[in-house]
Amino acid sequence: MMRSTRRRQGSATVQDVARMAGVSAMTVSRVVNGGSNVREATRIAVREAIERLNYRPNPAARNLAAGEATQIGLLYSNPSAAYLSQFLIGALAGARRAGCHLVLEACEGESADEQAEATRQFAQTEVQGVILPPPLSESAPVQAELAAADIPAVSVAMGQPAPGVGGLNVRIDDRAAAAAMTRHLIDLGHRDIAFIRGHPNQLASADRHRGFVDALRDAGIDPAAAAIEQGYFTFRSGIVAAERLLARNPRPTAIFASNDDMAAAAVGVAHRQGLRVPEDVSVVGFDDTALATNIWPELTTVRQPIAQMAETAVSLLLARLRQRGPAGPEVAEEVLDHELIVRESSGPPPRTAGARTASRTRRAG
Repeated sequence: MMRSTRRRQGSATVQDVARMAGVSAMTVSRVVNGGSNVREATRIAVREAIERLNYRPNPAARNLAAGEATQIGLLYSNPSAAYLSQFLIGALAGARRAGCHLVLEACEGESADEQAEATRQFAQTEVQGVILPPPLSESAPVQAELAAADIPAVSVAMGQPAPGVGGLNVRIDDRAAAAAMTRHLIDLGHRDIAFIRGHPNQLASADRHRGFVDALRDAGIDPAAAAIEQGYFTFRSGIVAAERLLARNPRPTAIFASNDDMAAAAVGVAHRQGLRVPEDVSVVGFDDTALATNIWPELTTVRQPIAQMAETAVSLLLARLRQRGPAGPEVAEEVLDHELIVRESSGPPPRTAGARTASRTRRAG
């Protein structure tokens, strides 16, 4: 594998240098940044410690300490234009507020080699930290290349990481959010609720499905009986999944899609088949992108604060960059609040469906 030409930071920290020189970390920072208010003997001791430990100051931390602009990279590859648009708005706002330069780069390839090569090239642009929205937030080749170049990264909306997994992460509680949406449909009277899963390579997809199952089980509904179709967070995959679901007999009374793009596709399929939403079938989504209010009827959905998550990612990344310098707080993960947004696309199940359910219940009794 080709190695990055970017100079890597040594394993020694500023605290190691401070201990060896017998000074404070702030004094080391003053020496590194050319401060004038340091005694010559102290300056010599610090430089000798730096040389012996092969300490290499983090360039981003030096920029931050010197008041210079830091370059934050944003590497993206997202099939949802609506999601990406909101994410970019938040990232740009966060960078502007922090006085950073935001460098955008698309990663078009889907294979591991293509993602690795795109990241390797991006790492040589002297970005000091990188924000990774989904699906790249969970790309092993991307993470590996950034680690090899000693560039810190923050993952966004990747779902709940496995226990013991480190790094920076910004997310919502996807499982709890999906359970809340499913309970909304159950409270409306739905019992035959179909589900369109998100892309299988994302943790958030599994978390949302788990939340769906949790709510069904809590309501005494057998999750194994629910109709499930695989989607990929794209409008096209939503069309395919919705066509299969609406061809079932009996037809589900509600469809919960794992993002707004697939939910909008399901609404379109229902209309094409002459079905009314929500009178004949309710359709709900996830994310609350602009698309949710640009279709008819407007989507009931989970509001994921996408722009706020991007802004938070900028803040987390800057905190980590400062931490690698003289000082800074330990940061790992931020879990932001979600919100259930009820609009016109969800309603009670059709009366005929209710009658079938009541009939099955009486026979079972």
